[in-house]
Parts: sequence; structure tokens; C-alpha cells
Amino acid sequence: MAASDVLPGISYPLGATVTDDGVNFSVYSPSAVAMELLLFDAHDAAQPARVISLDPGAHRTFAYWHVFLTGCRPGQLYGYRAYGPVDPARGYRFDGTKVLLDPYARAVMYGQNYSRLAACHAGSNVAQAYKSVVVDLGAYDWEGDQLLRLPYASSVIYELHVGGFTRHPTSGVAPERRGTYTGLIEKIPYLQALGVTAVELLPVQQFDEQDVPAPLRNYWGYNPVAFFAPHRAYSAQPGQPMGPLDDFRAMVKAFHRAGIEVILDVVFNHTAEGDERGPTLSFRGLENRAYYMLEEPGARYANYTGCGNTFNGNHSVPRRLILDCLRSWVQCMHVDGFRFDLASVLARDEDGHPTKDPPTLWEIETDAVLASTKIIAEAWDAVGLYQVGTFIGHRWAEWNGQFRDDVRRFVRGDEDTVPRLAARLTGSRDLYPAEDREPNRSINFVTCHDGYTLYDLVSYEARHNEANGQGNRDGAPDNWSWNCGVEGPSTDPAIEGLRTRQMKNLLAILLLAQGTPMLLAGDEVRRTQRGNNNAFCQDNEVSWFDWSLVERNADLLRFFRRLIDFTQRTALFREERFWTVSEPGKPGQLTWHGVRQNDPDWSPASHTLAFTLHDAANDERLHVVLNAWSAPLDFELPPLPERLCWARLVDTAQVSPDDIADPDAEQRVGQASYRAAARSVVMLRACSVSRFAR
Repeated sequence: MAASDVLPGISYPLGATVTDDGVNFSVYSPSAVAMELLLFDAHDAAQPARVISLDPGAHRTFAYWHVFLTGCRPGQLYGYRAYGPVDPARGYRFDGTKVLLDPYARAVMYGQNYSRLAACHAGSNVAQAYKSVVVDLGAYDWEGDQLLRLPYASSVIYELHVGGFTRHPTSGVAPERRGTYTGLIEKIPYLQALGVTAVELLPVQQFDEQDVPAPLRNYWGYNPVAFFAPHRAYSAQPGQPMGPLDDFRAMVKAFHRAGIEVILDVVFNHTAEGDERGPTLSFRGLENRAYYMLEEPGARYANYTGCGNTFNGNHSVPRRLILDCLRSWVQCMHVDGFRFDLASVLARDEDGHPTKDPPTLWEIETDAVLASTKIIAEAWDAVGLYQVGTFIGHRWAEWNGQFRDDVRRFVRGDEDTVPRLAARLTGSRDLYPAEDREPNRSINFVTCHDGYTLYDLVSYEARHNEANGQGNRDGAPDNWSWNCGVEGPSTDPAIEGLRTRQMKNLLAILLLAQGTPMLLAGDEVRRTQRGNNNAFCQDNEVSWFDWSLVERNADLLRFFRRLIDFTQRTALFREERFWTVSEPGKPGQLTWHGVRQNDPDWSPASHTLAFTLHDAANDERLHVVLNAWSAPLDFELPPLPERLCWARLVDTAQVSPDDIADPDAEQRVGQASYRAAARSVVMLRACSVSRFAR
């Protein structure tokens, strides 16, 4: 392109916008005194192929630098250099030697050349920098694909890591596709058979894998560098500029064809640029004072995230970027929803104080483009703001951390847990008292990526994070776990049998409770992280899904599949209103019991709870017994009409296949009570007596 191909351009849209004649580039940087657009022929080029110096008179409108390049096409690699004041005490951190990513980049190109250290140290990092890619978002055939719009009431969410799900050699995926969006497509039949309706993907926004001390790598991805761009390392064609976008969109189409939604775990509370010692990758070098929350007088970053900096959702430009980004993932990538990491950070004002009306969160709640998506908050931050039950808005769902803790404590046998467990089973109405609140906006879970796996929860009492290189000081110190008598692996059949029972107990309570259940990938086959409860930097077999476990633990997998299938087919567990609780003279859908009928034990010393569910409209009756005591107990059963009898669907103390019945193959219970084994969950279903007459 000759100099005559360089036109003034316009300030909007931000980013690189493809037209029939070329590409318009626009970037926000009000404090810059000079700006250069760099074009590259290769991601590891030692020098730009072309440097275009932008004239403030022709290429600047207010706070925006812009230029139109005639003949520029999709796939072009580019970056910026921004020049301005270097005055950290006032929040200015310009560095004209650094190549900067476009904050609106839809793809990022790099390879073995990338160096985080080069972006931290003085001097040019041209050859070692990330490069932005010009993308034509309209040039893709979606083949009629649409968002699925499944209601929370019929959703089962499965949290997984794109890389770790198929990276293990046992995955059966070809080596070149392991750990990729394409490899994940091959596992869709497994997810369908399990019965999940949505996958919640750990961060796929382009992140910095070098944001941990070598030789470890950042595995989870909670350190974004480009909010709009799919992570390149998950592409099966990483050498192609458009590879991540094509692979990601093909993955979404495949999930939608299978009836499974795609939810992204998104990070808008901080970036990989870290604190004042971190690298200059993008935002810091373009307009540090706008993109980050700074402590007065401005040299240090406010850190409400535990990751070195806090993205400034109170400023209009970062706030607009967040909304533009979410809309892009929905409109251009067909994503069905989002889980917001440390969402409470966005509830803080410019001084760091919690605010009643946080602008970014309200804009997400009310945005018309996002109206058909799921929006899920992790309703806390890293420095003590905890908003489970008090998070703003009417549309937001929340990760229910209290559900996790209360269920864990009851199952391991703690005292003073039964009343709290009852609240969790009934949708946590104590946390969500609003009359118009849907119980399924509580995202219930007992395990997630952050903490123990289900097997480790019943196998370890202390964290074992030595491999993380932080002296075993990282990760939560208290996990409400119990090792069933032995720390770590055991060859004792009694210990391993108890662990299996406890895992089934935890799953049963999760699926029988009102709310939307979320499972952690691999829990259904006893996946272990060897006691590591903070495996953020373990991109290895500690974190990867070992597919040999599917066959080795087929009995537990069967239990998961059968119970998910049953709850998905039962109207009581797809109710969109809180269950009504029976009171004297006022029957409801739910009646509480203890070992004796209609006599629940709410005392601190209690370890038992039973309840009956009755949906007259759908002719469904269920009776559930929860015994967390260390000895078997006889539980009275409520009487039924003469045409009906109780039949056992679930007993977690039984060995497979008797732990859960196949559909319509329950075993009749002929007595007026049921002996529940120590540490077990039992579920009975009312069936027609005529079924057992032959």
C-alpha cells in the first residue's frame, strides 16, 4: 500500500472494521500525543512491514485515533505504538517502545516468539509481542444456527476446561486436535449421554499463559489480554490468523445441534497486565488512567481481584468495551450466556466502595442484545465483598457458595447443619426472599474448578498444593472436606466404598435441590487432582480429564446419568416457583419429616432430614431420606392412597446397579419404614400397586 492509500478514517466503530474498500482502524487514547499503526507480515517479524504515523490533525477526533487503509484485507496483522507522558505518580504509563494490542482485537496472533518478560522490561518488544488480526466477522456461514434459550428450570450445567477436557493421551482425540475447540466437538456424544444441557467453559478470552513463574503455565486462563478474541492455543489451526474464530464457531454450532448451550466464564474484573511491575500489553500503554482503578495519587493499582489490578467498570469507555464485547460474543459467536468471574468487583465505585447502582452491572442486566442469554454472577470479590443473595438486578443468576458449604458440612457430619440444608434444598429462599425471584436463579454446586474435585473432597482434609511453587500457602485452607479415614489414595475397599457413597450423597442432594445444578467435569468418574485445590497453573495430568476413568468408574458414571435423567424427566425438579411447604391445616408441595413422620429434628445435634414432595398436577410423589449419622436409622414412611405404594429409586448405600434403578424398574418397599444406612441418601417414588401385582 502506498501513502495515497492512507485516508483519515473515522472514529467509530472501534477496532479494525472491514469494508469493501479496506479497513478502518480506531483506538481510544486521549492522553497520547502521538500514535503509530504497525503492520506485520508475520507474528514473529523482527520489524513491522510498515509504520503509519497518525497525524493528529487528520487522524484524531476527540479521544480517538483513526485511519482508513485502502486495500487492507482480513488476516492482516497489526499493532499500535502510543507515545505520551511517563508519569506513574499521575497514572500515565506510556511506553513508545512497546507493541500494543488493539483492545477491540477479534483475534490475536503469536507463537513461540511471545515473551511476557519482553513486555515488562525496557526496550522494544516487536518480535516478541502479541499481534492483533484484522477480522471480517460477517464472513461465516452459521447455517441457520440460533441461540437455544433453554430455561434455567430445565438446565444442567457442566463446567469444563477446553484444553484439559481432551488433552490427556487417553482422550481418543488425534494429537493435533487434543486440547482444542475441535477436539471438544468429538466429546459431545459423551456429554449428551451424561444429560447435561449447557457447558460452562473456563476462560476462552485470549489470555497470557506466561502469567505464572516458569516452568509452570497459567492453565485456568483468568488473566485476559484481549476480551473479544478466542484463545489461540485452543485452536487446531494455530498458525492460521482466523483459526481460533473458525474453530470456536464450529464448536458452538456442533453444541447447538446437540441441544447443548455454550456459556463462557468471562473475566472483566482485571487483565494480565498485573500491577505496576507487570507487562505493557495493551490497556496500560493506551490509557492507563481510564482502563484501571488507581490508588491516589495514581502510581499504584487498586487490587480488589487479587491479581494485581482492577478493570475500571466505572469509566464510560471500559464500560462500553464490556458491553460491546458481550454483544460480540452473542451476535458474532452465538454464545448462550456468561458466568462473570468476581462479578462483585463491578459493584464497586471509583473509590472502591460498594454501590447500590453499579452502572456496568445494570447495563448488562437491561441490554436488549443480552436479554435472551444467561447471565451468572460469581457474587463476591477477592477482598471481602460477598453479595450472594444481595446481588443487584432481577435477571442475574448467582453461584450459590452457601449451597456448596452447607451441603458439604451436612454430608461430612457436622453439627448444626440441618436447618441450613433445608434452606438450600428449597432454593435458598432465605437468601432470595423477593416474591418474583425464580428459585433456579440459584446456581447450585458442591465442586467447581476452584477447589477440590468431588473425589478429592472425600479423600483429603488438607490441601496439597506443593506443585504450585507457593509453599502450599495458596488455595482455600478450609474446604469442609473429610477424607473418610485416610488422607489421599487408599487400597482399603471399605474406605473407597465410603468415598463412593459420599460422592453419590453429594450429587443426590445437588440434583434434588431446587435451583440450577452445576457439575464439575470429571466428577462423574472420580477425577482427582491429588489434593491440589488450586490447580490454576497445572497444565498437566493433575488437571486433565483422564478418559480411562470412564471405563474404570462406569458404576459411578451410571449413577450420575440415571439421576440426571430422572430429575430432568420429573416436573417437581423443573418447577419455576419455590415449592410450597406444608403447614398445619395448609398442605403444600413439600412436607418435612425426621425419623418420625411430620417430626423433623431441627436441633444442632441432628444429622437427619426427610421430606415428601407431591405434585398433584403431574401425579408425582417422592420421599427423600437423608441420613448423615454414623449409624443406620429407621425412617417412618408417610402413608399413601391404597392404589399406590412406595418403591425404591435411589439408595446410595447399595452397590451398583442397586444404588439407582433403571427407569420404571424401582423395587417395592413393603414396610411402613425404611432403614437408611449410615451416611446415605434414599429416594422413594410412589408407584401404582398394580405394577407389582404380577
